[in-house]
Amino acid sequence: MPLRPPKLILRAARNRASPAHSRRGTQMPALRLLVLGGTGFVGSHLLPRLAADGHAITVLSRNRDLHRELTVLPQVRVLSANVYDRAALARHLSKADAALNLVGILNETHHQRFRRAHVELTHTLVDACRQMGVPRLVQMSALKAGQGESKYLRTRGEAEAEVKRSGLAWTLLQSAVIFGPGDGLVSRFAGLLRLLPVLPLARPRAKMAPVYVGDVVEAIARCVADPRETGGRTFELYGPDVLTLLEIVRLIRDAMGVRRAVLPLPDALGWLQAAVAGLLPGKPFSLDNFRSLLTDSVGSVDGLAALGIVPQRFAPMLPALLHGRGRQARIEAARARCAASCAAGAKDL
Repeated sequence: MPLRPPKLILRAARNRASPAHSRRGTQMPALRLLVLGGTGFVGSHLLPRLAADGHAITVLSRNRDLHRELTVLPQVRVLSANVYDRAALARHLSKADAALNLVGILNETHHQRFRRAHVELTHTLVDACRQMGVPRLVQMSALKAGQGESKYLRTRGEAEAEVKRSGLAWTLLQSAVIFGPGDGLVSRFAGLLRLLPVLPLARPRAKMAPVYVGDVVEAIARCVADPRETGGRTFELYGPDVLTLLEIVRLIRDAMGVRRAVLPLPDALGWLQAAVAGLLPGKPFSLDNFRSLLTDSVGSVDGLAALGIVPQRFAPMLPALLHGRGRQARIEAARARCAASCAAGAKDL
């Protein structure tokens, strides 16, 4: 059975840091990390990277049996827990040096609401960290958190406020839309372009600076390894290319080599499209997504540069993402497993 998390990694070699070393070359101690949201898109790329640095990682999930493939990674264990239960969090934090919160949702369901997933969970996690004396919290957020009209961005901003007044040694990572293997950007639009002869596109002029998941993972790993330099700081993570949504979809189409018309919609029709799509199973598009696109996802202070990371450009990565899933993915999986095993073995010497 293929190892799903390593298979998803396509990391630029120049962005790899030596295990358990900071950017200044000082060896950093391996940490005991509690990770929330570690089974999602970013988490599945991040865990092998953290394991390669020698950290001991505990991932909390609603159902560990759905994510047994993660346990093959050195020093990674997955436990079933209700992350909204403060007592459960406190129990799992009892031996942790730091907590990582990667939890985030893009749409609400009957069981998941923005306020609960973003604000209430962060408040509960902060309280549990304080209770158990865990000094360090690294939290994923979103570019333009707290701005705009969408519930997603507003609750992301409220969660950031919880972190900033926590009294912990916190680091916030505000990410632009993330692309990479298994994402919700390239993969989703590629699927739509295969199915539809004409793709109607809401908010076609919305601007964003897509960031590669490997660069986001590297940023998180460096923040975890260097709390003295990154504590109390917010890093905006965005790519080097500022593109409209229309340009992004056309680049994906052209990289696929398909002939499809992309039809830009005026906002009135885009709003209607979102209202209808929000009623469909899986909510491929929603009114809150539409409201988020009213705020351009473009940064102003380059957090990747501050962390010494040279970001990947969007268009050159598309052929590998769209056509390179087979042999290249297996090669990268083997490399990831080797890096993690070597790091674990070196630590035991």
